Amino acid sequence: HFLLSNLKYWLQEFRFDGFRFDGVTSMCYYDHGLGVDFMEYAQYFDGNVDEDAVTYLTLANKMVREVSPSATTVAEDVSGMPGMAFPVAQGGIGFDFRMSMGIADFWVKTLKTRSDDDWSVGEIYFKMTDKRAEEQTISYAECHDQALVGDKTMIFRMIDSKMYTSMSVLTPDMTVDRGIALHKLIRLVTLTLCSGGYLNFMGNEFGHPEWIDFPREGNGWSCYHARRQWNLADDNMLKYSGLNRFDRDMIHCVEQHRLLESLPVVRCENEGDKVLAFERGNCLIVFNFHPEKSYSRYAVECRPGNYRVVIDSDAPTYHGFGNVDDNIVYGTEEFRGGSRLLLYLPARTALVLALEP
Repeated sequence: HFLLSNLKYWLQEFRFDGFRFDGVTSMCYYDHGLGVDFMEYAQYFDGNVDEDAVTYLTLANKMVREVSPSATTVAEDVSGMPGMAFPVAQGGIGFDFRMSMGIADFWVKTLKTRSDDDWSVGEIYFKMTDKRAEEQTISYAECHDQALVGDKTMIFRMIDSKMYTSMSVLTPDMTVDRGIALHKLIRLVTLTLCSGGYLNFMGNEFGHPEWIDFPREGNGWSCYHARRQWNLADDNMLKYSGLNRFDRDMIHCVEQHRLLESLPVVRCENEGDKVLAFERGNCLIVFNFHPEKSYSRYAVECRPGNYRVVIDSDAPTYHGFGNVDDNIVYGTEEFRGGSRLLLYLPARTALVLALEP
């Protein structure tokens, strides 16, 4: 009753519009989900579930809806318990979304343990979409833990100390170029393959160069790192600005074309070429993850019609190299009873092409 009244207090007194429930996996299982991979449905129904915890979470969601019908609830559940993000009236626990925690872990592991030429586009697609279609999830490329002291953000892991010396547009650097290109591709593939919502942690969208460290005894109670330098994203002489523009345009593109309202349809998954392409909504989304190879007249199956580039990760405005002519109208050609586009795909580049009405 205390926990339920606490939720009601924040909704009524402070007009909160929702809650993220932390550590739901630890609550729901007697062993707290420690050391368990949850690879089979039998693991959810083996007597290990704490029914009191599940009952509380269900009551909490029911009460939140009664007090504030428009409020949103999100479960931080790594186990993927069936029904976690499913309506109570239909037998679920009642959350609107479950956080897709494995995606951020996948990207960290990939950047830490694999060389660029060892990335698997099939595995990328599987990790981004390994969710039940009937339950909505929140996808994110990196989490708050990576922005805090003790870990590294994605951009820091790729660029490291050159963040402080080579982020000027007047300072060419291959390490920075790689980091910026992959930063854009990772975010775009995570967002365009998500199944409910997309989450970003402050500053990560433009590759903030430093960590977050709140005042504590270990840093002499300093406030120096307890902030984000938003001005970096506004300085057009720094490459942070290009990453910021890319993030803005990427999100606007997904909203404008309503991409998340339909399921993705794979059109190309070539491990040797490291090319991944899929359709979603009225868009064809193509990635070339290869670190070296660019392809001319690369064939990608799609619906017939004319296509225009609406997002080009290599565009100069995003501090790319501008290798693609974004003014071209791409017309499909018939091929084996279907249709296809012939595209120029530079290395480490992604294109979003919209089908013209």
